[in-house]
Amino acid sequence: MNPGGPDVQLVPDDDGRGGVTVVMDGSPQSHVSLDDPAYLAFEYVQHLATVIDTLPDGPLAVTHVGGAAMTLARYVSAARPGSPQIVLEPNVALTELVRRELPLPRRHRIRVRPQDGLTGVAGLADASADVVVLDAYAGARVPAELTTVQFLTDVARVLRPDGLALLNLADEPGLRYVARVLAGLREAVGEVAVIASHEVLKGKRFGNVVAVASGGALDVTGLRRAAARAPLPTGVRDAAQLARQVGRVR
Repeated sequence: MNPGGPDVQLVPDDDGRGGVTVVMDGSPQSHVSLDDPAYLAFEYVQHLATVIDTLPDGPLAVTHVGGAAMTLARYVSAARPGSPQIVLEPNVALTELVRRELPLPRRHRIRVRPQDGLTGVAGLADASADVVVLDAYAGARVPAELTTVQFLTDVARVLRPDGLALLNLADEPGLRYVARVLAGLREAVGEVAVIASHEVLKGKRFGNVVAVASGGALDVTGLRRAAARAPLPTGVRDAAQLARQVGRVR
């Protein structure tokens, strides 16, 4: 089906599970299973959820920069009922399509704001989020203005003392782009690590890496335990390991 016009398509899965993939300009953007929000088809979304699952039990205040079909917001809503969430998604037509064709669950606390990341984060209160997730793409790259030290400093302002910033980054083997973003995260937020598939971390293929940063103590040991339980081969690199692998970058 194609209720969103030529640039946005909702493509039903053919495996009988009832899932739908949101495709924009021919590229899959997100996947939703209305019947099972814990089913996360995209590898990087599994990694985002893995990190969130290491946080203490109970509701979480989560801000999402980039919404699409709100897959991760639906997961948090199901896994941690009562979680207040803000989704910053400037594409109003996409949001309307998703709300109409892929409605959010009952009793959710997800608020969608038609704002870009810079504007939306600037309008948030200090220490108002347990987690800030950056999953925004223009074409095949995160918009450059969302990876500057200035923007990441604003993200740090919004985070609570032990809060987490999670960034979905795509990179070539070698991870030089990821390393540059991590350098900014270290300066703006604090301790950093990454989680991704073993193949991506070892430089065997292009792929997505989830960067994790916290102004408090980052539980890298807990992340490694969680990664070991992941359904796909998944690894974690701390700052020292990344420095040895990539070298020093600015």
